[in-house]
Amino acid sequence: MKESEQPWLYEISGKNRYFEINFKEVWQYRDLLVLFVKRDIVTFYKQTILGPLWFVLQPILTSLIQFIIFSRIAEIPSDSVPYFLFVLAGNILWFYFSDCFKATSETFKTNQNIFGKVYFPRIIMPLTTVVSNLIKFGIQFIFFIVVLIFYLSNGYDVQPNIYSLFLPLLLLMMALIAMGFGMIISSLTTKYRDLSFVITFGTSLLMYITPIVYPTSLFLEKMDASNHFLIYLNPLTSVLDFFKYAFLGAGHIDTFGLIYSAVFSIGVFFIGLVIFNKTEKNFIDVI
Repeated sequence: MKESEQPWLYEISGKNRYFEINFKEVWQYRDLLVLFVKRDIVTFYKQTILGPLWFVLQPILTSLIQFIIFSRIAEIPSDSVPYFLFVLAGNILWFYFSDCFKATSETFKTNQNIFGKVYFPRIIMPLTTVVSNLIKFGIQFIFFIVVLIFYLSNGYDVQPNIYSLFLPLLLLMMALIAMGFGMIISSLTTKYRDLSFVITFGTSLLMYITPIVYPTSLFLEKMDASNHFLIYLNPLTSVLDFFKYAFLGAGHIDTFGLIYSAVFSIGVFFIGLVIFNKTEKNFIDVI
């Protein structure tokens, strides 16, 4: 067989379908995914005094400040569970979402030099963000369990239950929402750079309309029954409520709200994927 007639080992071409995810190709580049995950974890605490302890200090300090301001000063209720544990539960899940969203929303901007020189499936970068932040969440979650056991051993009214087994599904929904919105923002910022300045403000605003420092029941009490659906328009609301109910026994589970969050997470992910795949074809010429 002539050299020119030998079959190609790999063929690189533009995507013909915007919904396409080449799982086989992603699997072939799994070593690169692992390499990027290690890079993200190491660079986070490299040349720091406390190292990986920063993963735990973030939710501790945030929860302590919220405890002082919103519990001691504002006297916001926490569904009859210790307020520090209440906000700690919300914070570790929120940090996973916000960190995934912020990093994914800067995919094209922070990786333009790599994208312009080397070929690999671009979806690797959002997946790297999700996996590396999942490791960070795991460390924070272990700390949360330690604090939870402390409160249980001291007789506090905390009631973990069987619903905690659904944690992987909750994390999947949070990851899909973060990746979906992140890919949309990342794609748009290739043309409209000023959108990147809105991310920090928008994320902070979303935090305060999500039941982290206050229970959903507080909003339900203060709003007319006909407007209760407005609370659940935020897809993160039902996910956080489920998490707190599963591990603390606080609040309640809204089944329809959870179904809406699941459908929303899938929908926004595929919308983000379409825009992401469309943008990656020519973003080098634009950015």
